[in-house]
Amino acid sequence: MTTPLQQIQSLRERMQQSIIGQHEVIERLIIGLLANGNLLVEGLPGLAKTRAIKAMAENLEADFSRIQFTPDLLPSDVTGTEVYHQAGGEGTFRFEQGPIFANIVLADEINRAPAKVQAALLEAMEERQVTVSGTTHKMEPLFMVMATQNPVEQEGTYPLPEAQMDRFLMHVLITYPPVEDEVKVIELVRAEEQKALASTSEKSTGGKTDQPEERSAIPQSAIFDARAEIAAIHVSEAIAKYMADLVYATRTPAAYSDDLGRWIEIGASPRASIALDKCGRTHAWLNGRDYVDPLDIQAIAPDVFRHRLTLSFEAEGDGVTPDKVIEEIIKTVALT
Repeated sequence: MTTPLQQIQSLRERMQQSIIGQHEVIERLIIGLLANGNLLVEGLPGLAKTRAIKAMAENLEADFSRIQFTPDLLPSDVTGTEVYHQAGGEGTFRFEQGPIFANIVLADEINRAPAKVQAALLEAMEERQVTVSGTTHKMEPLFMVMATQNPVEQEGTYPLPEAQMDRFLMHVLITYPPVEDEVKVIELVRAEEQKALASTSEKSTGGKTDQPEERSAIPQSAIFDARAEIAAIHVSEAIAKYMADLVYATRTPAAYSDDLGRWIEIGASPRASIALDKCGRTHAWLNGRDYVDPLDIQAIAPDVFRHRLTLSFEAEGDGVTPDKVIEEIIKTVALT
């Protein structure tokens, strides 16, 4: 019998077949799914943000929807709206679900939508429900939002407020691939084009395709079974204190080092502690352990803290990045 871990490992392998390199990004997407959180994925155009998220959805037994955020989008375009239906001389209002009602939702370029639309999306993320015309509509048990944004283009954008950024479990960065991986990307896309053209040609001529049978999608039950096992992962008192100390260091940075005191303006909220615990346990489970190690916390700390720290003007002026600050925090805070 296939275990939940084996099924999730199969999901990872399938995603890696569609996404060259970016192993850490794929792992973070899976951690977000298993930790029952929402992710903010940031990277320059063309770095396979959308492709990675679609690769996950295509290999899961789950409904997928993509929302392209634009400045003229309305909240009802995301959540759905009440529509008047008339039949047999009588009229009634019925709720027509919007694209937010799916298991995995890709919110593409979320920072291009105005505040009202962002707020409608974030209610669904936080409360797992949507309220329209005074009626509450629950989301599916498996529900996850993966929002993308472009870090360069700022014209015509509406940056997410800090309080809303805090609701994302992790902030994942996607960077340029090395040359070796870029060559493999070219070969992969070329092979996909050839396969699509061959399939189209055979269909048009009435020929039979010799394509191998498609593998069945990973069932949703594997996700829920994995979550149950992750909930039982052991976290020692020392590890729990270590997580709390890391978060506390962001709030009292001057007590840890002069550099941190100059760099951090506002520290992380208790949501960061909860995210460290959830993601740390998930990271340990993915690595086949039933306990959390300090390395699990250190591995996911940058993704958990990256969007929760407000840096000072001095840090920004000196070109200090959130990742550099987080690196210094991990070096400074000891496991006691």
